Amino acid sequence: MDKVGIGIIGCGNISGAYLTAMASFPILDIRGVADLNRELAEAKAAEFNVPVKSVEELFTDPKVEIIANLTIPKAHVAVAMQALEAGKHTYSEKPLGINFAEGKKLAEAARGRNLRIGAAPDTFLGGGHQTARALIDQGVIGQPVGGSATFMCPGHERWHPNPAFYYEVGGGPMLDMGPYYITDLVNLLGPVSQVAGFATTPRAERLITSEPRNGERIPVHVPTHVAGMMAFANGAVVQIAMSFDVAGHKHVPLEVYGTEGTLIVPDPNKFAGPVEYLKKGGAFEDQPVTAPYAEGNFRSLGVADMAHAIRANRPHRANGDLALHVLEVMEAFQTASETARTVTITTAVERPAPLSQSIVDGRLAK
Repeated sequence: MDKVGIGIIGCGNISGAYLTAMASFPILDIRGVADLNRELAEAKAAEFNVPVKSVEELFTDPKVEIIANLTIPKAHVAVAMQALEAGKHTYSEKPLGINFAEGKKLAEAARGRNLRIGAAPDTFLGGGHQTARALIDQGVIGQPVGGSATFMCPGHERWHPNPAFYYEVGGGPMLDMGPYYITDLVNLLGPVSQVAGFATTPRAERLITSEPRNGERIPVHVPTHVAGMMAFANGAVVQIAMSFDVAGHKHVPLEVYGTEGTLIVPDPNKFAGPVEYLKKGGAFEDQPVTAPYAEGNFRSLGVADMAHAIRANRPHRANGDLALHVLEVMEAFQTASETARTVTITTAVERPAPLSQSIVDGRLAK
């Protein structure tokens, strides 16, 4: 197999999940991990038995073709730009950027250099979400009418060891969790055409209750409760709520409604989960999930798909156009709130191709 060299920049909380999952994909050759905190990179390299490198070494390694950019959100575009300048494709953790303008510049730079960009989430490629996609494509819900997308919790300062960045520019529940939900909805329903919404900041500071910073207070610089509506190009209208200010609720993460039925879709932050279908006049029933990646955490599936796409000269699924569209939609909620108007989305994107075949064994996904 003609493997694709991967360089990982950023060895924070999410890097362990990537490194664990990357071992499942034979096409990926991890050439090294790097972090501005050398000790952090050395610890991660030792844990996963991979080389530790400097950022510059990864950029100059001729065998590195893709930079997996796992830095904090406000560094995503800067690191990705460096990768492009070094002649590397780049795949970033979500979101693509902290605002649409910088995301657009990144996309333009990639096109100008004939290089690929991609971004998380890739959870929409999981078996539960691909099963839901297949059911919609088969027409079981009839004409899509609407849906609901809900992520609401008390805040990440309860568990994250260093949660301050969630409340800095580039953070907040919409940019942090919104990519999972909106990306999955675009996978299921197609592109968003208009957005209306409100964004609020109920508290000016947060109390950390996780270790090692338990008891420390951190300032809040972004909205922490966002609610609104998305109108899709196919006519469906979906309500969404993303919050770090809700003590608890009973909403399911994602529902899709149609003229003939309703689908309960798995948590978009996970690859797996049950799919339930209610036919008009009936009751909810579990649906068989036969698509691959229906059990486990496969973060880096999008990187593996990009690697296969490079070798096969085909589009990759968690691509830059999709990530840029989702970024524009997320930013539109803030714009709608500030201007008290509905915002028209300027980007258009095609639904990613269904993932109909496993690529764990090295075969090319169709």
